[in-house]
Amino acid sequence: MNEQAQDQNASGSAAGTMTVAVAIALLIAGIAAFYLLDTRPDWQRWSLAGAGLVAGLAVFALSPMGRRFWQFILDSRVELRKVVWPSRQETMQTTAVVFGFIVIAGMFFWVLDLLLAWIMRMLAGQGS
Repeated sequence: MNEQAQDQNASGSAAGTMTVAVAIALLIAGIAAFYLLDTRPDWQRWSLAGAGLVAGLAVFALSPMGRRFWQFILDSRVELRKVVWPSRQETMQTTAVVFGFIVIAGMFFWVLDLLLAWIMRMLAGQGS
């Protein structure tokens, strides 16, 4: 393991787990409030559910796991910029090759099915 990974694992894993548990509890509390307060107006129910979601996301974002997740998102964006996307012409050619192969494979299996059905009819004595 590299030093950065060791530092991340050693930096309060119990505290990190606890903050994630609190974030999940806040999210569940918001959802529970939505269903338990069914006599209240809809805007209040949705506000409480939204507040639970926002509070849960805020606590998660401040946790070590949330910070690692955000760093993963940033690193993913950097890697996504390195991807060489095919041009429209390459995409159309590849699509045409795939469809062509599907047609050829379909015809092959159709002929194979006919051949096997003919052989089975001959073996069963039902053929002419």
